[in-house]
Amino acid sequence: MAYKISDACISCGVCVDECPQDCISEGDGIYVIDEDQCIDCGNCADVCPVGAPVQE
Repeated sequence: MAYKISDACISCGVCVDECPQDCISEGDGIYVIDEDQCIDCGNCADVCPVGAPVQE
């Protein structure tokens, strides 16, 4: 089950460097995760200060 980034995202970008698949990119106001590349590791959720990455 892939992660997605909720509207709680504050665009800090800390999740980007933690993703081993490089599937997180800057979107329109928030970061987005390419669900096809996400391996459900949870690294992004572990480092997010606001809990924006959530499992679908």
